[in-house]
Amino acid sequence: MADSTTVPVVSVISLKGGVGKTSVALGLAGAARAEGLRTVVLDLDPQGNATTALDPEDIGLTANDVLADGYQGKLADTLVASGWGGQLRLLPSEPALERRNHPSDSGDEHRLRLAMSRLRDVDLVVIDCPPSLAQLTTNALAASDLVLVVTEPTMFAVTGVQQALAAVDVVRQGFNLRLRPAGIVVNRYRPRSVEHQYRQKELTSTYRDLVLAPVLPERSAVMQAQGSCVPVQRWPSPGAREASRIFAGYLHHILAAGRGGAGKSLAKGTRL
Repeated sequence: MADSTTVPVVSVISLKGGVGKTSVALGLAGAARAEGLRTVVLDLDPQGNATTALDPEDIGLTANDVLADGYQGKLADTLVASGWGGQLRLLPSEPALERRNHPSDSGDEHRLRLAMSRLRDVDLVVIDCPPSLAQLTTNALAASDLVLVVTEPTMFAVTGVQQALAAVDVVRQGFNLRLRPAGIVVNRYRPRSVEHQYRQKELTSTYRDLVLAPVLPERSAVMQAQGSCVPVQRWPSPGAREASRIFAGYLHHILAAGRGGAGKSLAKGTRL
């Protein structure tokens, strides 16, 4: 696969839908595109929202086909150009991918890793996972170096993040010793909300430096850009420019983490 010592492969995960996981994955991809990085987005979410937003012209094979075969090096022959231009390529999703979310044979968790084995000339791989911790996410984690956990500042944020990090630790110990968390993104933060202030402080108190700063504020520009199938970095509004600066910071953090050493068990909020 892509050389993980120099090319970060980062899975973007969440325990539940509706927290903006795909928006974060696309924001990172857009930031990488803006910096001229050769970037690949793997859409493993059967909802296919990342595929829709990236607006590829032609779709042949999809993630469902890649995981159906799982033979060595298949991914390199499956990627398509995204509608965002630059050097951004995509492994599209489709609803039929949901059938791969249930394991059928031992070793299924390594199919994506095998398919990535001949991926070359890439600076960053971003995997948009489904909002669950089932087989598709396990495949992504088994093929990744880093994990970005996305949450909203709500009542169940700490519990959800802890469950996600515990699942990451299980995969790390069972399938992928190089896997480690890159951080926690607190998304759709409203600074005037007392509840959001409290939950953000709770997350920071529990997970310390693992919570990335600054948090991502709630900005309509992010959804407007996605709806228009363009990166937020190209959307003409102050909110888009603010989000773009934050995504650029996250990208630099991930690239630096990709050059780091082996991670520790972080299920209980150990510092990165």
